[in-house]
Amino acid sequence: MKPPILIIIMATIMTGTMIVMLSSHWLLIWIGFEMNMLAIIPILMKKYNPRAMEASTKYFLTQATASMLLMMGVTINLLYSGQWVVSKISNPIASIMMTTALTMKLGLSPFHFWVPEVTQGITLMSGMILLTWQKIAPMSILYQISPSINTNLLMLMALTSVLVGGWGGLNQTQLRKIMAYSSIAHMGWMAAIITYNPTMMVLNLTLYILMTLSTFMLFMLNSSTTTLSLSHMWNKFPLITSMILILMLSLGGLPPLSGFIPKWMIIQELTKNNMIIIPTLMAITALLNLYFYLRLTYSTALTMFPSTNNMKMKWQFEYTKKATLLPPLIITSTMLLPLTPMLSVLD
Repeated sequence: MKPPILIIIMATIMTGTMIVMLSSHWLLIWIGFEMNMLAIIPILMKKYNPRAMEASTKYFLTQATASMLLMMGVTINLLYSGQWVVSKISNPIASIMMTTALTMKLGLSPFHFWVPEVTQGITLMSGMILLTWQKIAPMSILYQISPSINTNLLMLMALTSVLVGGWGGLNQTQLRKIMAYSSIAHMGWMAAIITYNPTMMVLNLTLYILMTLSTFMLFMLNSSTTTLSLSHMWNKFPLITSMILILMLSLGGLPPLSGFIPKWMIIQELTKNNMIIIPTLMAITALLNLYFYLRLTYSTALTMFPSTNNMKMKWQFEYTKKATLLPPLIITSTMLLPLTPMLSVLD
């Protein structure tokens, strides 16, 4: 893809998300979603092959269906309230339809089936954009309508998402699919807290985006798409294998790393709201995620996979790929836990 075209498309994607985030009129929000969806499709098909084509088609169909549902919810709300403003939604049916549409856009369970398929069919760069930037717009709308969301519906979706995100990734060896299931689980944690403390959801989203960006950057550095290619990384970058170890544990939410902050905060917030069983179940199902992160860690950093002698010399050669912004990304996605006392300003 030629640079000017790429710049225009990326600008459209960003503009679409910005319009969604900044507007208070439902029609403008819908237009923003459409701009964003139509502009991301060339990015998904950057390296054209039948798999990318299939992935883009699946993405287009789910997003178009979600947009249609969202418009339906907005129309029902318009009939009942007579206004286009994104504030209190007066009709429960409209609220449920909008929530369903937005969760479909995010890939929450039971609308999660497209996420691993689409992520697997596209390049690592496109996958990174899909699992980070594309989550911002629907989350910002959920944030705005959070007072009128049906809590029980969202809690059910959140719990099943955490479960599906853990279970689905267990038998995967493809890194993109593992990241997709990890994304589903993280979205589940965000959905669980949004009706109780929306600001906490923003914190979780920020940290999730930071950790996912760092992970994808490390994968792109080595062009790794499978566990096997990741296991040969110790020949090329001995230091980066340990970085992957720390990042994976942070994604799994282990203390004393950054990934522990949102889990800790969310469990604390839910127990304050007299919910004991749901956070317990979520914490238990998060162990499934931790298992497949640990498996990646084990094959990357804790074992030295057999390789030929000339492979062992690779670390001596200069590497041409530039690791853009990797140091600050890795630091923020692993070392933010001591800043937790500052979060008391969020309440």
